[in-house]
Amino acid sequence: MIHPKTELKFISNEIGYGVVATEFIPAGSITWVLDKLDREFNALEFQSMEDIYKNILDTYSFRNNQGNLVLCWDNGRYVNHSFNSNCLTTAYDFEIAIRDIHPGEQLTDDYGYLNIPSPFRGIDEGTRRKIVYPNDLIKYYKVWDKKLLKVFHRIPRLEQPLKVLLTEEMWDDIVLVSKGNQEMKSILTNYYHDEEHSRPQKEKKTAV
Repeated sequence: MIHPKTELKFISNEIGYGVVATEFIPAGSITWVLDKLDREFNALEFQSMEDIYKNILDTYSFRNNQGNLVLCWDNGRYVNHSFNSNCLTTAYDFEIAIRDIHPGEQLTDDYGYLNIPSPFRGIDEGTRRKIVYPNDLIKYYKVWDKKLLKVFHRIPRLEQPLKVLLTEEMWDDIVLVSKGNQEMKSILTNYYHDEEHSRPQKEKKTAV
């Protein structure tokens, strides 16, 4: 489930639609949580589908560390990619804002940690990275872990509209990590390894 202080908005002809903050969302806010309405499909289920459904999953789903496709039921599926994203996923089935997000600003992810099946060229943002690769999580997990750790301690201190979707056990872990009494699980936990990730792949050009 996406943060309630957001809305779907047309961004541009090149990008299409995106998820935009309607109010200030401070760094450390939980911006998305995997919930009971999100659908998960394994490889067999995907292969047995008609093309019209395959195209939807190819466009809007991500792969978890089991290699299954996860389709968000709400506007979370429209969060766009950025090489300088303001949100990052965690090993706890939720994402957090790694810096303040202001009203009218897009919520963005780095698709490099979503186990994409093939490379794609993102919009040029003036960053060194220009292409997202299937194994980016292996390359950049230490960088992303550091960004998460800088704001993870803020999670229990903020009002969290999506806290109700977390289990008590998960919240206890968050508190322990925020106090330095428990090590944060690495984002690398989300990596799905298969033969396709290990093979050279042709670049796929995509706007977002």
